Amino acid sequence: MKYQNRHRMNSESRLVADINVTPLVDVILVLLIIFMVTAPMLQMGIDVNLPTVKARSIDVTEDKLVLTINGRKEIFINNYKTTLNDLGPKLQNIFKTKIEKEVFMRADKEVPYGFVVQVMSEVRKAGVDKLGMITEPVRE
Repeated sequence: MKYQNRHRMNSESRLVADINVTPLVDVILVLLIIFMVTAPMLQMGIDVNLPTVKARSIDVTEDKLVLTINGRKEIFINNYKTTLNDLGPKLQNIFKTKIEKEVFMRADKEVPYGFVVQVMSEVRKAGVDKLGMITEPVRE
């Protein structure tokens, strides 16, 4: 009899070795909410690689595509004149076979900022991944 009582007492006082997943679920839900809130903020704006004031100069050769906007709001792809409406389709045709879609843009300082942003928008719609701005180096 003593043995049966002792055995019964040991079986009732055993520790439960289950994992409590409630804190884990709480942490995962908080992280999920944080990522859901911050993800749309990362998608905003036009991606532009702006140069710094004291950067090394870029060697612009024939294999680079240079987009130029002069003071009269005329747009040139390398040396060929185009219009704002034709810019997107022409860039799509140029980059149809190229893997790296990179354009360098030069704009006269007299051109209104709004027009430059319109051109940048057309470049972005054409599927260009990288847009570099060409500037004059600082004269010391």
